[in-house]
Amino acid sequence: MIGYLLRRLAYGVLILIGVNLLTFVLFFTVNTPDDMARLAIGGKYVTADAIEDWKAEHGYDKPLLINTTREGVERFTDTLFFKRSVSLLVFDFGTADNGRDIGREIAERAGPSLALALPTFVLGLLASVGFALLLVFFRATRLDFWGVVLCVVLLSISSLFYIIAGQWLFAKILRLVPYSGYEEGWNLLRFLALPVVVAVISGLGSQARFYRALFLEEIGKDYVRTARAKGLAERQVLLRHVLRNAALPILTGVVSAIPLLIMGSLIAESFFGIPGLGSYTIDAINGQDFAVVRTMVFLGSVLYIVGLILADLSYTLADPRVRFR
Repeated sequence: MIGYLLRRLAYGVLILIGVNLLTFVLFFTVNTPDDMARLAIGGKYVTADAIEDWKAEHGYDKPLLINTTREGVERFTDTLFFKRSVSLLVFDFGTADNGRDIGREIAERAGPSLALALPTFVLGLLASVGFALLLVFFRATRLDFWGVVLCVVLLSISSLFYIIAGQWLFAKILRLVPYSGYEEGWNLLRFLALPVVVAVISGLGSQARFYRALFLEEIGKDYVRTARAKGLAERQVLLRHVLRNAALPILTGVVSAIPLLIMGSLIAESFFGIPGLGSYTIDAINGQDFAVVRTMVFLGSVLYIVGLILADLSYTLADPRVRFR
């Protein structure tokens, strides 16, 4: 197990280095520091002095890979690649193009993102698994047929429709919740109720269909027929045997998604005015703040790799037959 974990961590580090290199190439060769300065200043016909002043102020006046004006190690450390990309590998995010500390911004915005993502994740998982088990329990009936039709309809509709329809119905017509916003304390429930419900409903169709397919595959196996032959009720067969043996593929998606919860939802946070990491990324893209965008891309890669490693390790808990060497 220890050897397997070390190998996966080594692979993860190599992947992060590759993502970092690719991100650097995309941001600094396709979009040069001169282009960044021109976009930030806000004009196509800006003076060369203004561009140089902006680059010096924001730390983009260094060479990309090799600084020929320096000697020794500084030829490689006093460069954009070292200061803007290598520093990410030690989680030194630096400052945004607007001068604010990126690490502090991430720490402040992680809380609102988790406040939205955690209840959405838990309630969505319970709702989709429960609905899938209900359809399997009544398989080959009208309830199963119309349940599948409902799932197809739900997954065929854009999540934007659920957001706009939810705001129109519950905020404008019924006036049960506010349109958007965020507050600390108990008032937080009023602001998060609508985005959580919308997120659960929008994801119910695809997740329930996936879990239903898993359960139907398990329900036709020999151990299920043996359980029925022993006299177990169908409800006991589903909960004790089918659900437990279908835990591995469910666990893969669940555990690997847990670290990504901190990244927030780009669309939901923007529409509902939640100051999380999702809206932070959208604001950075709209404001052409490339330092923040690079950081969020790197952080997303880190969390995704951590999620995959956790999913692999959790297999041993769900199925003792699984052992890694």
